Amino acid sequence: MSKVLVFFAEGHEEVEALTVVDLLRRAGIEVDMVSVTGNKRVPGSHGINTYCDQLVETADFDGADMLVLPGGMPGTLNLELCDKLMAGVGNFVESGKLVGAICAAPTVLGRAGYLQGKKATCYPGMEADLKGAIFSQDNVCHDGNIITSRGVGTAIDFALEIITTLVDESTAKNLAKGIVYKV
Repeated sequence: MSKVLVFFAEGHEEVEALTVVDLLRRAGIEVDMVSVTGNKRVPGSHGINTYCDQLVETADFDGADMLVLPGGMPGTLNLELCDKLMAGVGNFVESGKLVGAICAAPTVLGRAGYLQGKKATCYPGMEADLKGAIFSQDNVCHDGNIITSRGVGTAIDFALEIITTLVDESTAKNLAKGIVYKV
């Protein structure tokens, strides 16, 4: 079974983060919700508190198959300020392990230089921070070991692409049908 770490910073976009967690768990993927705030209770950008499974200080990066960065403001900026997370993202990118980012979060990957020559997308208006990327307006871009997506309205597509990658296309399609989602 695959294991995914989804990271939560103060000001995260609740729908993007929790859609990924929910759909991946429905697909049988082990998901740990990881706070980078020093507290398991993390306030989102729309006043919804999320309770995480663990803190970044105790997260097992080595035991994970994928890292996911939800967007939101100032959540994205707060993720980028977490040294342990950024070191983990760097290790994953360098070793070819999967990294996903949605909405504003792909800009974290762009500013770190991880999107060089890769097709990527992000929230409209933030394209300048996708340094070196081949920008796309697709809902989801999957290039090599990096999956990016545009925002709240594409969160289901993003989660289904992760499921397709970690499990298989049939599981993703059956899940989409089960939640009455057209793909």
